[in-house]
Amino acid sequence: MNDPTRLASLDALRGFAIASMVLVNNPGDWGHIHAPLAHAKWNGWTFTDTVFPFFLFASGVAAALSIGQHRLEGAAQGALLARAARRAAVIFLVGVALNLVPSFELSTVRIPGVLQRIALCAIICAPFVIWGGSRSALAGIAALFFLYTVPMLLVPVPGPDGVVAAGRLEPGRDYGAWLDREVFGAHLWSQSRTWDPEGLVSTLPAAATMLFGVLTGHSLRGPAARSSRSGAMAIAGVVFLVLGLALDTAFIPINKNLWTPSYAVFMTGWALLALALLHAFTDESTAPVRDRARRFVLPLTIFGMNALFLFAFSGLVARLLGAIHLGDLTAKARIYEPFRALPLAPENASLAFAVAFEAAMFAVALFMWRKRWFVKA
Repeated sequence: MNDPTRLASLDALRGFAIASMVLVNNPGDWGHIHAPLAHAKWNGWTFTDTVFPFFLFASGVAAALSIGQHRLEGAAQGALLARAARRAAVIFLVGVALNLVPSFELSTVRIPGVLQRIALCAIICAPFVIWGGSRSALAGIAALFFLYTVPMLLVPVPGPDGVVAAGRLEPGRDYGAWLDREVFGAHLWSQSRTWDPEGLVSTLPAAATMLFGVLTGHSLRGPAARSSRSGAMAIAGVVFLVLGLALDTAFIPINKNLWTPSYAVFMTGWALLALALLHAFTDESTAPVRDRARRFVLPLTIFGMNALFLFAFSGLVARLLGAIHLGDLTAKARIYEPFRALPLAPENASLAFAVAFEAAMFAVALFMWRKRWFVKA
């Protein structure tokens, strides 16, 4: 655990993102969810819409710190790129394999997904991190936003109804949805089949979110930088929030499903503020305060040490609970029955199940942490 690239605040932020993903992905009843724990239906945002960009941002910070350290140690750039490509391939294939469970229907298996997006973002960003610095990352962000915005707003494409138009940022009618239908056919999100929230085009600004993390990571490299950066990150966070809201009003709406540039910028603002707060207490403060803060966020750190494994494992468990039948009910429905019987509002009973599921995943995380089992792709 003496890795010079590690920041307690970064592990906690990554753990917060994964713990939040597990919580919002596993309600007892999808029909009864508190509004902040559901995605915005289209434009706009909720708490749930912050967690994926937080993870991509944290991954970018980690990439800048880790690869920067490897470069200082003399690692060959080609070897670093090959390692990044292998890791991305493993993550992508795990994501597709999870989508096969439980039906194993190859003709309609969803090819995009959360893990697949993480893998694509990582491989898009790797060259900018390995061969460049902050200027390279800024150029990458600009290029990704340009490659996204021009076709999304200017290229006419047919919608599912056959009407051809440009700039229709509506479900299934935008350029990205058309391209996904052309590339993936029936292998899209089962709840729509005409568009996918983790589609190809929207992965471009998602990769820009990761590059914003890379920029932040460059600013945190070196012990001296780490001791005085929380204030600067907080100011930058406020600037990004204001800029994101301005883009939402004047240019393109904040929309997680489309991962619009305004969404990427706005969520980077929240991620910067979250990291600044954690960094101020767990990395910058004096020893007594720092030690207490690290103990306080230790559950998040434990989640963050095996983040991708826990996300994939929780997804597998959730799918199996929905597929295995105990009598006339699925295993999940059977487990949920006692929660439904509690004297709680339906939304609170659903949340109680999600919290119990979270606790079970934390038990796995804690066991692995105590055994010092850290899974890396």
